[in-house]
Amino acid sequence: MELRQLEYFIAVASEMSFSRAAHQTHVVQSALSTAVSKLEKELGVELFDRSKHQIRITPAGELFREHARQVVQTARLAKDAVSAYHGELTGTVDLGSLISFGTLDVPMVLGDFHRDYPFVRIRLRQSQIGSIAYLSAITDGSLDLALVSAPDRFPARVQMQLLCSEPMVFVCRPDHPLAHRTAVEVTELCDEDLIGFPPEFGLRRLVDAAFAAAGVTARVSHEVALEYSIAGRLVTHGLGTIVMPASEAAHYPDLRAIDIRPAIMWDIYLASAEQARLGPASAKLAEFLVASAPAHAGSGR
Repeated sequence: MELRQLEYFIAVASEMSFSRAAHQTHVVQSALSTAVSKLEKELGVELFDRSKHQIRITPAGELFREHARQVVQTARLAKDAVSAYHGELTGTVDLGSLISFGTLDVPMVLGDFHRDYPFVRIRLRQSQIGSIAYLSAITDGSLDLALVSAPDRFPARVQMQLLCSEPMVFVCRPDHPLAHRTAVEVTELCDEDLIGFPPEFGLRRLVDAAFAAAGVTARVSHEVALEYSIAGRLVTHGLGTIVMPASEAAHYPDLRAIDIRPAIMWDIYLASAEQARLGPASAKLAEFLVASAPAHAGSGR
């Protein structure tokens, strides 16, 4: 049994997809699938049920996952401990990223961190099913840190630190009927052809929840996992309107950004493992990220 096999298994168990796990671990899917199959043969059990379109982890796989996570985490901490003995901060930090960082200047933080600790490797991971998936990845050890958008749960074994909070705004073309307004009610937007993310994304869940609280339903006519740079162009060319963070709307001076009432606040949290399971490099990067957060950010959970 090899450590890499355990890492591949944990990635598949986290993503529930061999293709997404291969993307996460930076290997071709065939190599990852072969490694997991060899692990299953060695153990004499099936770790995943592949009989349906969506793979499922088996009861044996669930039992094995917790032990595999502990082994991988212990190996990583052992390696970091030896690095610290040599007097240089080294190691690898797997950081779950977001499509938008809001008011956080994450690239600047990572650049500053790299200059101070050049021997630490940072691997950015981008979830294809929304940042909420990072929470289970933190728990099972396949991620060290993650930026989580508008979480709706706070697992006991994951530390959550609020980094920033900002309002969402309604963005439209200057010739839109609501363009002259300084503020709009949520209920006035129920007939809009909105551009939005898939339902599992934090920003989409935030918008859907705000509409539901107002007793209406958001009509998302264009549902794609896109960057806001693309979304802004879609609005510019008349494909629809969008609800986006105020910091993103500021990048489009030719469009109108209108306040929403009641306010829809977007929160970004830093998720990490419990302190005892956090390696020195991960702990130091977490310090950098927290130090970069706006002064008004609240305390952690």
